[in-house]
Amino acid sequence: MANDFFQKIEFNTIKPQKGRLLISEPFLFDTYFKRTVIFLVEHGDDGSVGFILNKSVNLRLNEVVPDFPKIKAGVFFGGPVTQNSLFYIHTLGKQLPDSKKVIKDVYWGGDFEQLKLLIDTNQVTNEQIRFFAGYSGWSEGQLEEELKEKSWIVAKTDAEQVMKGTTKEFWNNVLKGMGKKYEIMSNFPEDPTLN
Repeated sequence: MANDFFQKIEFNTIKPQKGRLLISEPFLFDTYFKRTVIFLVEHGDDGSVGFILNKSVNLRLNEVVPDFPKIKAGVFFGGPVTQNSLFYIHTLGKQLPDSKKVIKDVYWGGDFEQLKLLIDTNQVTNEQIRFFAGYSGWSEGQLEEELKEKSWIVAKTDAEQVMKGTTKEFWNNVLKGMGKKYEIMSNFPEDPTLN
């Protein structure tokens, strides 16, 4: 019944593209994506790649990657694809060769050895970089199908939101910031049967 309510509401018409957020709708009960916010770093004809911003794995980078320079940055669960690989987004720009610009002041990847050197020489702070184990990926046309099924809401974002959106409440806060009709969604209980 509640799901019917949301099916009748016409939500945003923002299209997915590199640098946008995907916000899971409240009835997406997928183990990996329930109440998540994903930052798309690639979107095109071949598919999409993004990182879940609000799922911490309660590990420090130095616990995951041996011999990595000391930094207090945590590691987040980026998604179910290639979970044994490390990915990162940052605000370092040209300081990190081979990084790809996603939006203004946010970049993806770059020269790993140079990154280690920058961290080792105290040229990178925790606020400038986010690390992810795995990524979220969609093959050609898959994300569009999920959008038709109303699994995701697409939103614009900025560097501050992407780099600071680390808590469980981030999902609620992003929706509330999008206006009244989304605020209703943000208040919907995780388990409607308990109401």
